[in-house]
Amino acid sequence: MSTFSIVAVDTLTGEIGVAVQSKFPNVRSIVPWVEAGVGAVATQSFARLDYGREGLALMRSGARADVAMLVQLGVDPDPESRQVGMVDARGRAATWTGAGAFEWRGGTAGGDAIESFTNLAPEAGTMIVGEGYAAQGNILVSEATVQAMARTFEAAEGPLAKRLMEALVAGGAAGGDKRGEQSAALVVHQKGAGYDGSDTIVDISVYDHPTPLAELERLYALNDLYFTDSKPENMTEVTPAIAREIQEIWIARGFQYEGPADGVVDDEFQRILTDYMGWENYDLRIDEVSGVDLAAGETLYIDREVLEDIRAVFREGRYR
Repeated sequence: MSTFSIVAVDTLTGEIGVAVQSKFPNVRSIVPWVEAGVGAVATQSFARLDYGREGLALMRSGARADVAMLVQLGVDPDPESRQVGMVDARGRAATWTGAGAFEWRGGTAGGDAIESFTNLAPEAGTMIVGEGYAAQGNILVSEATVQAMARTFEAAEGPLAKRLMEALVAGGAAGGDKRGEQSAALVVHQKGAGYDGSDTIVDISVYDHPTPLAELERLYALNDLYFTDSKPENMTEVTPAIAREIQEIWIARGFQYEGPADGVVDDEFQRILTDYMGWENYDLRIDEVSGVDLAAGETLYIDREVLEDIRAVFREGRYR
């Protein structure tokens, strides 16, 4: 499986995940394996799923990522055909490229940027150990793809999913797969941080697409809108002008509102806005609206990203 990927952990937040792109359909079903509080694995080239299944089991039992990888290499009947990246929840990372993986092939593991880039493995059969992340690829235009992923990830800021996404896109821009693009995936877990307390905060798959990285970016933006909480800096006051605009949208769409577009922000407006946000699937961004006590003189705010999406959905007629 011609693929480039990056596995990584944020030891401060507990986020752990994999980003991958491949000239192979439905890469999500094969390459990325993630478990919150345990580790992440990318198994590729001629992928062997036990690197994911058993690798996570070993790390769950306390093994370091490099030890888990060595154990699996030891029981693999054909380790030279594999390429694997692993990282455990404590940040220890390892990558392996076998001699049977098609060129260009190689990887690097986190640490000092200059040192890690010199650890690229054009000569197969070497396991590289580092901290925080491992990046690897095969059937690549050149080693520039892996270098770009590593450099971009180390420089990126924000949530782990965002950093993984940026690293993967940079790898594609640096050359990527010799044969082109087909599928991509981004999977990130964090204990209890997902929808209704699940561990999954991002799980995006592009099964088959002419530009899977661009599609992955689009889907990541949707995931950010629908599956993350509001940020304090994104909250904007619901002024009479904004309230009137929202009322006009309700009237045009026939949504539970029979009054005038008068811009009055009262308990009834708040109730309908709360219902409307649920109807439009902004579930994780409702609390900031429904929890405001207008009778006590509190000000009603709405997430700016939600407001912009409400406008875009109406403007573009995406509700029809």
